[in-house]
Amino acid sequence: MKRNKIIFYIATGLLTALMLFSVQMYFFNYDEVASMFTSFGYPTYIIYPYAIAKLLGLFAIWNPNFETIKEWAYAGFFFAFILAFFAHYMIGDGEQTGALVALILLITSYIFNKKANN
Repeated sequence: MKRNKIIFYIATGLLTALMLFSVQMYFFNYDEVASMFTSFGYPTYIIYPYAIAKLLGLFAIWNPNFETIKEWAYAGFFFAFILAFFAHYMIGDGEQTGALVALILLITSYIFNKKANN
């Protein structure tokens, strides 16, 4: 039981650090992120709402009182990381490793959250 919680906290902590780095890029390096979004073919007006959605998702994952919303946050991050992986892969910029690492951390966090709560 204790091992499961430790693994959950480590995976979720690393995922949180990765997401907070991403959010800080969205807010403070807007021009760089906007050029990246443009190269993907995404509209740039979704950058700020996407950053806020990431913060809300992190809040839901860390809050033990929001079980249903936590499931939605995990699902949202899952689809975002899958789409990010393929977006980077398709344009060939070699940056898909970050999305893959985030996906592995997310799945680890999800599995060990379930094990720790049972």
